[in-house]
Amino acid sequence: MTKKSFSFCLTLLLALCFGLSELAAAAEITIGFLVKQPEEQWFQLEWKFADMAGKDFGFDVLKIGTPDGEKVLSAIDNLGANGAKGFVICTPDVNLGPAIVSRAQANNLKLLAVDDRFTGPDGKDIESVHYLGISARKIGQEVGRTLYEQAKAKGWDIKEVGFCAVTFDELPTINDRTEGAIEKAVELGFPANQVYRAPIQGRMEIPTALDAVNVLLTQHPEIKYWLIAGGNDSCVLGGVRAMEGRGIPAANAVGVGINGTDCIPELEKSNPTSFYGSILLSAREHGYKTAEMLYKWIKDGVEPPLDSRTAGTLITRDTFRKILKDEGITD
Repeated sequence: MTKKSFSFCLTLLLALCFGLSELAAAAEITIGFLVKQPEEQWFQLEWKFADMAGKDFGFDVLKIGTPDGEKVLSAIDNLGANGAKGFVICTPDVNLGPAIVSRAQANNLKLLAVDDRFTGPDGKDIESVHYLGISARKIGQEVGRTLYEQAKAKGWDIKEVGFCAVTFDELPTINDRTEGAIEKAVELGFPANQVYRAPIQGRMEIPTALDAVNVLLTQHPEIKYWLIAGGNDSCVLGGVRAMEGRGIPAANAVGVGINGTDCIPELEKSNPTSFYGSILLSAREHGYKTAEMLYKWIKDGVEPPLDSRTAGTLITRDTFRKILKDEGITD
């Protein structure tokens, strides 16, 4: 081998080794993605898109269900012990914020909150924690606008219409959604004294919403038509089921949810129910973007914005298939 050939081979070998070491370093970065209700499709989609980001950028995602505070803190310790560099979390309780921040710092983990923002001891948002959420009040306002427009399009006498707001005040972002819906409907002309709140006891699921709305329907048998709003699809679907159980025709109610993922079977039904549509939130942004931002923060030192917000898109029986396909939620 000539001296020139040897030099070329050595250069090639060094370049190859350097490239492999760079790939190995990238693959060694692991982040956690903690969600409060892993059985819900929204969080499964967040995980799906976080995995996609991991494949695109070359990092691993540990997907962990953390339905309570004990599991959250244990998961953070396990991430630290197993060499993770940071985590994304939708906390099961916003009041856990200070404890989560403290535990993340103790394990030298970067932290990004998604969906629900942490609350401090003073009841205010912890604005020092990086957060990606939704423009909750604006999305709620879109629900209120859609409901009011549907009532007008159907030719209902507004004096005979009740606005059923399925509420869950424990989460500020959910409260913003329902209050935004009420706010916009009233702004457009709906009577404020015909707005009725149905507070959920427990988790935001169809059975708890159904129970809450049943109480409301018992209190107001005089209402002929109903508009139904709530913090997510399940809240509104619970309201729809309650009204069906009371014999209220589908033509006499209109429900609009938020999330756009848990209502797909409802929109696919051959016989339309009173569930008109939903404001589809971007699970892709909440899963892919948060994972990407955290990875770049860890690898390149690119700190994400402290506060990022996403918008929503109305889906109905006529439009949901195309929109869900465009979002990568369905094939």
